[in-house]
Amino acid sequence: MRHLLTSTALIFWAGAALAQDAALLLGTERYETLGRLSRGTEILDAADGLQELGFEVFSLPNGRAGTTAETARDWLERVPEANRLVVALSGRFATDGARSWFLTAEAEGPGLLTPGAAALPVEGVLRALAEAPGRSLLLIAVEPDGSDSFDPWVGEGLGALEIPQGVTVLTGSPRAVAHFMQGPLAEPRADLSRAIREADDLEAQGYLPRARVFMPERVETPEAPDAPEGASAAEAALWRGTVALGTVEAYRDYLGRYPRGVHAEKAETAIAEIIAEPDRDARLAEEALDLHRDQRRDIQRNLSLLDFNTRGIDGIFGPGTRQAITNWQQQNGFSQTSYLTPEQISRLDAQAARRAAELEAEAERQRQQAARADRSFWEETGSRGDEPGLRAYLDRYPDGLFAETAADRLALIEEEKRRAAQAEDRAAWDRAREADTIEAYRDYRRAFAEGSFGEEAEARIAALRQEAAQSETRAQAEQIERALGLNALTARLVEQRLDAQGLEPGEVDGKFDKQTRRAIRRYQRDRELEASGFLDEATVVRLLADSVSDIVNP
Repeated sequence: MRHLLTSTALIFWAGAALAQDAALLLGTERYETLGRLSRGTEILDAADGLQELGFEVFSLPNGRAGTTAETARDWLERVPEANRLVVALSGRFATDGARSWFLTAEAEGPGLLTPGAAALPVEGVLRALAEAPGRSLLLIAVEPDGSDSFDPWVGEGLGALEIPQGVTVLTGSPRAVAHFMQGPLAEPRADLSRAIREADDLEAQGYLPRARVFMPERVETPEAPDAPEGASAAEAALWRGTVALGTVEAYRDYLGRYPRGVHAEKAETAIAEIIAEPDRDARLAEEALDLHRDQRRDIQRNLSLLDFNTRGIDGIFGPGTRQAITNWQQQNGFSQTSYLTPEQISRLDAQAARRAAELEAEAERQRQQAARADRSFWEETGSRGDEPGLRAYLDRYPDGLFAETAADRLALIEEEKRRAAQAEDRAAWDRAREADTIEAYRDYRRAFAEGSFGEEAEARIAALRQEAAQSETRAQAEQIERALGLNALTARLVEQRLDAQGLEPGEVDGKFDKQTRRAIRRYQRDRELEASGFLDEATVVRLLADSVSDIVNP
């Protein structure tokens, strides 16, 4: 259970203890949600120097609420009998102007009425230090960074401190405070009054005598045995369990037991990574599904059918697919994690299947309506067999139901004209046909204003102009189709689907010829897609709607 270290707790003394100087050093560099504080734990390097001067040192790096409270209570037990007291706090602080709190590593932005359990009241520390007037020193390392994590009533940093009589308070940056602690404060019988006056980078408040020998002589202490390398069996077992759980709370519990443990750095990093990725559990759950690439393509296809743009159907879940998943989750009342669960995949598949059926039903209705209009126009034009009627039909329906019939009949008419035409007229027309350019046909018209092939020449001029106007669009369509990376197997499948719908794509051989392009245009026209005659993502999604593994890159 987490505890708020209150002022009441700080003045509740335990039983009598041995008379020894006592120091409390709390430094936090890694905050879970409030960012990192450079040099936040550097004050802890002064522990050895204080111990050499006879201090019993209670220190803790990157402490959470529970371990901070325990370390502070251990120090409190030594306060009543201590001759000298030193407290150093380095990290982030919050204040409402009258009160100030030292924030522990797991602290979130405090509020006016809810400073949070992960906060240590500076006023309580000062009241404890007041038990040794003239022999108490509080060092505060604070460096606000303009955090916007606090509510409007609470600011970052220190407020006005009400310092008890006989207590000295020094404040400065983490580097300045650490330098003072490892310098003048570590010197035997140091004159701190002089050192404080000379420390331009520290602000001094409270008890400031002109001259004061604060620190004791260095004492001889037995050499401590070397700490065993590596983790103990208990720590190793706890770490294995912590990694297996992989939660913030598990890593916090490990740090609570072993704040200086072998894996403390890894635990801090893991906590930061988990907090930085709020949807981590959802990501791990999706990864556990081990979706293969064809399944991912199927999901992308389903999203595309439902008008959620995945920016490609390649089996790779990039930013486009993740955004499409997020949008779909929002529309369907799921948490917007951008990662899918088995239930969501099943629902997405069902929605896509229904949508595909709806789209095909609508396409069939439009196809039948277009076919009726096509037949009606044919009956009024090409069915009569004359050249004007046949050309009028092809102008309206170049890919129509009777386009091949009209083209064949016009070819016969042209052949008949060739036989009837004069040799010179026929030769000029053959030259124009061989060149097949607008200028060649114009030359023919100029030379033979009443020539037998005048209508054919005008028709080819109009057709070539239209082809020129569409050339750029055609080039873009070709590039889009190439970018799909469809292999020969998929190309044959496309032709099979077109043939099954009676669109006459020609031989099913994986090669897109003139007939295939016309069949694609017909398919696109019936579904109100851009009728370019080339495949794009929307056409492939619709055409292969019931095939999961057909959208394959080479």
